[in-house]
Amino acid sequence: MFKKFMISAILALGVASAASYNVKLIQPSVVKGTELKPGEYRLNVENDKATFVKGKETVEASVKVENADQKYQTTSVRYTAGSTISEIRVGGTKTRLVFNN
Repeated sequence: MFKKFMISAILALGVASAASYNVKLIQPSVVKGTELKPGEYRLNVENDKATFVKGKETVEASVKVENADQKYQTTSVRYTAGSTISEIRVGGTKTRLVFNN
């Protein structure tokens, strides 16, 4: 019984560290040297890795998850060097995803 509880607790911790968000890119965007076309993406974040998913296309990048003092009202994508994504602020949360490009 105790063993089952410990396995459940470990699995719950693993799931708690993973998050998934919907992000709409309105312009061609670059992540880790790969260009993403405009459109809707599923952004899966686990520990220090973010994965952009659109259909069969996936792009992985290093990410640092930070928490702000207040919730962001809308999701916003911030760029450096024109089209390179530097961070994503997730609407409805206090989560800021900072990319290491």
